[in-house]
Amino acid sequence: MRAAFRTPGFGRLYAGLGASMFGDSLMLIVLSMWVKTLTGSNGAAGATFLAMTAPALLAPVLGYVVDRVPRRTFLVVANVLSALVMAPLLLVHDAGDVWIVYAVAFCYGISFVVVPAALNGLLKDLLPEDVLVEANASLSVTREALRLVGPLLGAATFSVAGGGVVAMADAVSFLLAALAVAGLRVEERRDDSRAPQHWRVEVLEGASFIRRTPLLLHTTTALALALLVIGFAESAVYAVVEAFGHPVSFVGPLLTVQGVGAVSVGLVASRVVRRFGEPAAVVVGLLVTALGLLGVVVADRTWQLLVTVAVLGGGIPLIFVAFNTLLQKQTPGRLMGRVSASVEVLVTTPQALSIGVGAVLVGLLDYRLIFAIMAAGTTLAAGYLALTLRSVRGAPVPGEASLLPAHPDSP
Repeated sequence: MRAAFRTPGFGRLYAGLGASMFGDSLMLIVLSMWVKTLTGSNGAAGATFLAMTAPALLAPVLGYVVDRVPRRTFLVVANVLSALVMAPLLLVHDAGDVWIVYAVAFCYGISFVVVPAALNGLLKDLLPEDVLVEANASLSVTREALRLVGPLLGAATFSVAGGGVVAMADAVSFLLAALAVAGLRVEERRDDSRAPQHWRVEVLEGASFIRRTPLLLHTTTALALALLVIGFAESAVYAVVEAFGHPVSFVGPLLTVQGVGAVSVGLVASRVVRRFGEPAAVVVGLLVTALGLLGVVVADRTWQLLVTVAVLGGGIPLIFVAFNTLLQKQTPGRLMGRVSASVEVLVTTPQALSIGVGAVLVGLLDYRLIFAIMAAGTTLAAGYLALTLRSVRGAPVPGEASLLPAHPDSP
């Protein structure tokens, strides 16, 4: 990870993103806890995450906008607007105000689409290609490390001072991120030599590129298959907490333990990705995640639940460090926003469906059966990707030189 920090500007960018990620770690769990507290419904709490994922349907248009404007400027504006979106949460007082939480969650979801899309392009401009995996690993480790304190602090602050205080802390974190990015010096590289095309063609070009790029297509498909079942957990986690006799706030400690597992694996994620290659590392991450999900099924004591949640967390950095690096390497800079946004649609749409189905299943099935289905689906996704890798590894990027090694052991 040191190589990334030796690159001028990355340290400043990392500091700003770290502030924003800390705010997110406080706020994300609070939104669903807030709805659960106001309504008493597990399904209503899970629907908060559904609202966050819904903006993925707008991702192709949002990605087109990202590719049309300077990425640094875009990130500054996006973070400032994200801070302003937190203000309406100060008006939430009872169950009749839950719609405000959902509306803010929807706007939060827009931020989750456009900020990573612009950030992927900015990282590609800022860093040499062989350093991207270290940058992704450092950001992933930081994000997951914040689970050690963020959810607990967010839940505690919510219990003592209310959700409005947490919302304002998150708003400040967005402003700090905007300030850090605003002072960043980076030369953005864009290929503007191509003749302008119809706006519909431009909007869909990201999806077309994914379709023509086998490694990216099959890895994205595998991730989508996994998320088609993993989203059940957004509602089912509350059923798990209740079954073990703990209050709803125990979700905070669970996420903290998940962070322990994620940080432990994340520290070596870049080495695993370099050793096996990006797609194979995604396979490993999916299998680790499936093992953790299966552990929830068989756990009957709290300590066993905590251990399995830590294992579950260990799969997260492997999946996303490898996947983000693959995305950045395979995608030309001029398409980064649209390809990133198209990936968002392809993986978030199944996740949104999964969250919706999970909100229903949690009232019909025992949580053990729900997590067994999740484990089976994730294993199936890993198997699909493992089988397709043999035929697509080393395939060239359309219109570009091959950007990935043909052999998984290549540096």
